[in-house]
Amino acid sequence: MIRTFRYIGLAEGVTTLALFLVAMPAKYWFGYPDLVPPVGMIHGIAFVFYILAMPACLRGRGFTPWEWTRTALASFFPFGTFLNDPLLARKQQQAGAPA
Repeated sequence: MIRTFRYIGLAEGVTTLALFLVAMPAKYWFGYPDLVPPVGMIHGIAFVFYILAMPACLRGRGFTPWEWTRTALASFFPFGTFLNDPLLARKQQQAGAPA
């Protein structure tokens, strides 16, 4: 299940980057606002899915309270899910699942 959550985190991180590095510059630098609503909605869905998937995928997998907090906070910052992925990979390896 940690592997599944890592994929969800990757999707959340990629949609964040798409919003910040593609859609928003297109709106503010090039006057093309049409990308923001669909990319923003996709990112919003990915964010909600990430938050809802946390307990489903990670409960009972040996996460400390700090690791839970860190994993939750990672979704609120650009690059956060990417920076948190090594922790998830270690936990996945400790659980005996292939990385």
